[in-house]
Amino acid sequence: MKRLVAFFGILVLIACCSTLELGATGSAVNTVVIDPGHGGRDYGAVGRRSNEKDIALAISLRLGEYIREYLPEVDVIFTRKEDVFVPLHERAQIANDNKADLFISIHCNSASSRRAQGTETFVMGLHRSEANLEVARRENKSILYEDDYLETYDGFDPHSPEANIIFSLYQNAYLDQSLKMASLVQDQFRDRAGRIDRGVKQAGFLVLYEIAMPGILVETGFISNSAEEQYLMSSSGQAYLASAIFRAFRDYKEEQDAIFAEQNRYRNRLDEEATTYADEVSGPANGSDSAGTTDSTDIADEAEGEIIFRVQFTSMADKVSVNDPRFNGIDDLYVYHYQGLYRYAAGNEQSLEKANEVQRTLQDKGYHDAFVVAFMDNERIPAREAIRLLQARETQ
Repeated sequence: MKRLVAFFGILVLIACCSTLELGATGSAVNTVVIDPGHGGRDYGAVGRRSNEKDIALAISLRLGEYIREYLPEVDVIFTRKEDVFVPLHERAQIANDNKADLFISIHCNSASSRRAQGTETFVMGLHRSEANLEVARRENKSILYEDDYLETYDGFDPHSPEANIIFSLYQNAYLDQSLKMASLVQDQFRDRAGRIDRGVKQAGFLVLYEIAMPGILVETGFISNSAEEQYLMSSSGQAYLASAIFRAFRDYKEEQDAIFAEQNRYRNRLDEEATTYADEVSGPANGSDSAGTTDSTDIADEAEGEIIFRVQFTSMADKVSVNDPRFNGIDDLYVYHYQGLYRYAAGNEQSLEKANEVQRTLQDKGYHDAFVVAFMDNERIPAREAIRLLQARETQ
């Protein structure tokens, strides 16, 4: 009886671990929110002959048309469909209220140098350069058009460099998916639309700060560059850019849907195995098997490799040295490549309890979305699978 109680206690831990992993890998993409930047009295960046708000809206509407035509099963929601001003926090609220699976904010870039050109896609994160910070400052200035913005955004002032420190503790639970979508967009811009690729970057954008889903902010080109401004204003340019984002979205959806389907299949199989195992534990005391059940030693024999628990705390598109100063104070740092991203984890524990201690330590350091991952012979496996195997070995 004690073993049965312990088994169901472990199931609770499995549920916690599996929830964390699901949050890190995503789910089926059924609803997308398209956010045309700026609008109304907020013109955004201003070129010689155009305004950012108009170009962003035109590209966004085309993108929505493509999704509705070629992916009719996806619900497309706009934060604005005309030239009106929508506060940043309301844009995030629209996405959250509709339980969107992805948030795409469309913008145009601007720089003091008229030679600056190319596309770049941002995800929520820390400012890694002064250039990234400047882009975030410019886009965040939209709040200045809102009444009582200091109260709405808890005293955030886009003019103040110190105000951006609030983002230094921000850890995005959807960073993996956001980086994936951003990379796909940049690939399409470069390979399909023939644009200069300025890469995927991180910075503190208020519009991404409050969304409860993966999100990206796309800078489609420099309105301050006369050649790019002409391209951005043209119907063909807008069509190419919208098509590139659509193709990236289509590929992203296919991948996330496939992951979600595989997780469902795996979860169903584990549920069936857990039910069988629970029957074995509560079966006859003399050790004889009931009809239709499997000896627990068969389960234990599935894998005899070393099982290790670690705590993943961040993911990046580009590999960073484990000696990077940002990792100071983190023990047993481990980096591995998984599903197209470099993932950073700490700890090297043989029990879930010890891994949970590492998780709490990392959360105290500001990595609030750190979660437990499991490895067998240095190959990542689902945490619930690792616990199942360990439990099976104990019963051998």
